[in-house]
Amino acid sequence: MKALQYVSVGSEPQVREVPTPEPGPGQVLLRVTAAGVCHSDDFVMSLPAEAIGFPLPLTLGHEGAGTVAAVGAGVREVEIGTNVVVYGPWGCGVCWFCAQGLENYCSRAAQLGIFPPGLGAPGAIAEYLVVDSPRHLVPIGDLDPVATVPLTDAGLTPYHAIKRSAAKLRPGSWAVVIGSGGLGHVAIQLLRHLSSARVIALDVSDEKLEFAKSVGAHEVVLSDADAAKNVRKITGSAGASVVLDFVGFQPTIDTAMAVAGIDSDVTIVGLGDGKSSARVAFGISPYEAAVAAPYWGSRSELIELIDLAHEGVLDIAVERFSLDDAPEAYRRLSAGSLRGRAVIVP
Repeated sequence: MKALQYVSVGSEPQVREVPTPEPGPGQVLLRVTAAGVCHSDDFVMSLPAEAIGFPLPLTLGHEGAGTVAAVGAGVREVEIGTNVVVYGPWGCGVCWFCAQGLENYCSRAAQLGIFPPGLGAPGAIAEYLVVDSPRHLVPIGDLDPVATVPLTDAGLTPYHAIKRSAAKLRPGSWAVVIGSGGLGHVAIQLLRHLSSARVIALDVSDEKLEFAKSVGAHEVVLSDADAAKNVRKITGSAGASVVLDFVGFQPTIDTAMAVAGIDSDVTIVGLGDGKSSARVAFGISPYEAAVAAPYWGSRSELIELIDLAHEGVLDIAVERFSLDDAPEAYRRLSAGSLRGRAVIVP
């Protein structure tokens, strides 16, 4: 079968012929119908060899959708032909966090060498994908897999971040979204649907700001050296109750902290360069402001998102690429020229 693989440190991903996998006991084989492209992949491919904790080559793609093609011994939970998406942050399934569906925070994954697909285990940008357990599959019924697959990360990650701050998204409050790309444009829609807060979106060009408006932002501000001052002109002295930074570089983190109000939540979602940080201390950060850096979301939250998708309240912007054109999707991702999420359709 064909698969997009990261072959060696510092190289571009390549489309290669690899053996078609077979499901082992307890596993499920999917015929992939769609796979998302994410900045996390770009971040992994920027790491030096000593920082990569898994062997290469690696088939990329941690956002996956597919049709159940075969099951391993002992699997009774899913039927052949079922259309599903894949819950990506696999865990042990039995620790305290996994027992709550929070496999994204599995306390034993590192110890047991458990990796998400595309981030250590073979990923979804291929013709077939083996999923380690049927509990990591969520049926999607008649939803379009291309429009739905970004929900597994680009939707799940902001949904988790927004839910944890739900109490602060009250009428009259302001939510600031920094970066209106793959995750940010979904966050804007979720904020509009799930809360009565008013939404300010920040991005680096007029085109991106117009896109943010088109998906529901009440106000838009250019993300530059004056961004914090211009946001404060809108929010007034109260500042923002919730700030979601989907970029994660030092300038955006500094902006996030500068626009946050008293007793606010600042959530840094974007990976940035992996070195940037927020300054939190008395007299530096707003009183009682909480800063968090979450990772993905829970299995139950992905189920809730799929239910929202069935209600038709989300409009995910996608650009389709064939499997042969997948390397170009990553070039466009690095260049910042994608509108929404790139999706590979084998």
